[in-house]
Amino acid sequence: MTMKRTMVYADAEDMATIKAAAAREGISEAEIIREALHLAALRYRRREKPLGLRRFDSGDPALADRADTIVRESMGAED
Repeated sequence: MTMKRTMVYADAEDMATIKAAAAREGISEAEIIREALHLAALRYRRREKPLGLRRFDSGDPALADRADTIVRESMGAED
């Protein structure tokens, strides 16, 4: 992965939290910040195409209405 250097301003309290977490986890503050930036980028990323999830047709029009009951029964719970 190619890295690019940048400068950001951060709240002092947030930085103290990051510093403590880095010490506790045995990793660098930079690693925590890189992970946070990556997660933020994923959150705002736009996909060119939809995920393309497959559709399922059970043939049972009432299945969605009974889903909670089916899950409870499969776990051995009663209504």
